[in-house]
Amino acid sequence: MKGKVYLIPTFLGDESTAEQTMPTYNIDVVRRLKFFLVEEIRTARRYLKRMDKAIVIDELSIQQLNKDTKWEEIKPLLTPALEGNDIGIMSEAGCPGIADPGALAVEAAHRMGLQVVPLIGPSSILLAMMASGMNGQNFAFVGYLPVDKGELEKRIRRMEERSAKERQTQIFIETPYRNVKLFEDLTRILRPSTRLCIATDVACPSESIVTRSISEWMKAGTPDFHKKPTIFLFTA
Repeated sequence: MKGKVYLIPTFLGDESTAEQTMPTYNIDVVRRLKFFLVEEIRTARRYLKRMDKAIVIDELSIQQLNKDTKWEEIKPLLTPALEGNDIGIMSEAGCPGIADPGALAVEAAHRMGLQVVPLIGPSSILLAMMASGMNGQNFAFVGYLPVDKGELEKRIRRMEERSAKERQTQIFIETPYRNVKLFEDLTRILRPSTRLCIATDVACPSESIVTRSISEWMKAGTPDFHKKPTIFLFTA
């Protein structure tokens, strides 16, 4: 019998608590797993200890699966499941497969006929969407925007046009140290009436989720979110 592939959500920040973000069922699953594919080994080891201090890390097989992992390298990582062992896939933060290289392993698991089991847990993208007050019937997560200034402006204007035409919420992320620059670009490019939500440190004690029009943001000034994990959302 083949093993299952469990998609294990992780904590969204060092200060978030297991009681708030991690169902006990997930911890029960983790306790019995011996094989893991993770984005960052050191972070994963710390997360596992936070879930249950009794877990003996040295008894586990923890293999790295990140953005540099090649497609032909993934199938061997899933071989334990073909031999009857359950495997856990963990993201660096949040849910595996969502803005995460674990999606490749999930695709490979389906191709190999393995059962994929997603576990309930925190997704900063969906939590931000829930709290934004924007349209949750039609939304698009578009990942990272272009770094090039010209391409960035074109992309933002296209996204705003689509949002206005389809009433579609646009969701995206940025490398935390570039948050302020992106905020400045958004307030420069977007229409004054477009609503922008900035969701920072989601599910952490320092969480801040604020939605304002661009004109209101320009009056309020730049938020305090430099180098903090942030989700951006807007609706035209």
